[in-house]
Amino acid sequence: MLQAEKNVTATALHALIAREWQYQLEHSPTYASVSGDRRWNDRWDDLGLSAIKADHQHNLQVLAQLDTLEREKLSAEDQLNYDLFRRDYELWVEEHRFKWYLLPTNQVGGIPEGIKQPPGIQTAYQLADTLRFATTKDYEEWITRLGGFSTYVDQIITLMREGMHERRMHPQVILRRIPPQIEKQLVDDPTKSGFYSPFTRFPSSISPAEQQRLSAAGRAAIASGVLPALKRFHQFLTAEYLPAAPEQVGIWQLPEGLETYGFFTRKFTTTNLSPDQVHELGLAEVQRIRAEMEAVKVKAGFQGSLHEFFRFLRTESRFYCKSGEELLLRYRSLAKRIDPLLVKLFKTLPRQPYGVEPTPDAMAPDVTTGFYYPAASDGSRPGTYLVNLYRPETRPIWEMVPLTLHEAVPGHHLQTSLAAEQSRLPEFRRYGYHVAYGEGWALYCETLGDELGLYDDPYDKFGQLAYDMWRAVRLVVDTGMHARRWSRQQAIDYFLENSPRQELDVINEIDRYIAWPGQALAYKVGQLQIRELRTRAERELGTRFDVREFHDVVLLDGSLPLDILEKRVEAWVAKTRSGAAGPR
Repeated sequence: MLQAEKNVTATALHALIAREWQYQLEHSPTYASVSGDRRWNDRWDDLGLSAIKADHQHNLQVLAQLDTLEREKLSAEDQLNYDLFRRDYELWVEEHRFKWYLLPTNQVGGIPEGIKQPPGIQTAYQLADTLRFATTKDYEEWITRLGGFSTYVDQIITLMREGMHERRMHPQVILRRIPPQIEKQLVDDPTKSGFYSPFTRFPSSISPAEQQRLSAAGRAAIASGVLPALKRFHQFLTAEYLPAAPEQVGIWQLPEGLETYGFFTRKFTTTNLSPDQVHELGLAEVQRIRAEMEAVKVKAGFQGSLHEFFRFLRTESRFYCKSGEELLLRYRSLAKRIDPLLVKLFKTLPRQPYGVEPTPDAMAPDVTTGFYYPAASDGSRPGTYLVNLYRPETRPIWEMVPLTLHEAVPGHHLQTSLAAEQSRLPEFRRYGYHVAYGEGWALYCETLGDELGLYDDPYDKFGQLAYDMWRAVRLVVDTGMHARRWSRQQAIDYFLENSPRQELDVINEIDRYIAWPGQALAYKVGQLQIRELRTRAERELGTRFDVREFHDVVLLDGSLPLDILEKRVEAWVAKTRSGAAGPR
């Protein structure tokens, strides 16, 4: 094969990938904004039905363009780029037919950010609190964006009306959580709105006269556009939409519901596992982890049953902080303790810093204990580990170690930051996110606390097992509700039966699974695969196994579907066994 032919094909592929990355950013301006690309900071995503249809047609055209490229003429690395790129578009095309875009909002995502959220982010974190506001232009673009909010809300209402017509709706128990969230934003004084927050923190480089002008314009945009749109949305929700929603839970009741759930199971796990197979896997994991819990309970010196131990962990005052401030200080201290230990297990560490901050008050009652918000690609915002301080009497300190390992380091922050810093990779791989890989990695990282010396206290170790059980239970209750017609209460009861987590957290979790079918399956499936790959490598390489090299192999190609990750690890094992230098 002529080298020139290879170069022409590779050049065409690179050009297509680069062009499409720009297309995705331009057509997902909220994602571009939170990623640090400010070129479209004056607009919201276009959620009109015609725009969604045009986006689908565009994806079909991209696949047709890929068909014209001869994959066999590409290098091995570009064949991987081709395969990953094509997989994304095939997935989007397949998903379109299930019309999930007709359910654009739920209690953990939607207004004010819309349906095209950064992958893996389970939050409606206020856009106003994440963007950089440093210049007059930044503020003027925000004012223009506020001016477009009314159209944006009307597009969402149109999608929901179409969903109502087709009986594609979330159940009432989910939708009842949304009006109170909107009511918190329906303020009498526009300056008290979350959308006004940028105008409360001007940099000194903007003159007082300019600050006054911009503040007045922002106040007017909120009063004339944002607040009326929110009132309209609240009225639609309460008067029309919510009463029409089903009372039962589970995607099975939607048109093509079981087929849709099968698709989501494949999409989020990046495997061909069926819902039934995932359910059985969950039952087996629950049984295994319960046995480990029994052993740790004995080590802790507790004499009663496992359920009595759960009750003890839920109610004993010494396991809880007296205030949110105390809880935040503990989280920050723990993060500082973990950071210097990472070199034991990791050869390559990210340059990007992260911070530990409280979850915004407006969303804290409806979201889980903690989550990670990625850094901006331009460096204007560090990665942020958000910890929930709402009702600290429900936030046990024995869960802090696994949560921090998962959300900060060596979990989400380390993984996503390292991927973003791999300049040799195209952007869609540096910033893309396969949930089974990213969440599987973070759950695997919870188990690394043993090797880092963080689980010497049996209660901390039990916390890790409790978190592992949490993800195992997900496999059972998610498939139970969406494929086996379990009730919401049946899922809550199963969760409480097998986990020491507080009932508030359990209810929030169950409602998240109802709103986001299949997503929660990815964590445990991904963790088990990564752990199996490590075990297999340890067995095959023996004394030649180096965990720091293994982690480089897993991390430095960006987020990968599990089947491709397996091939990469197998190739590294073969190369290491043959004596070839280097981890990859």
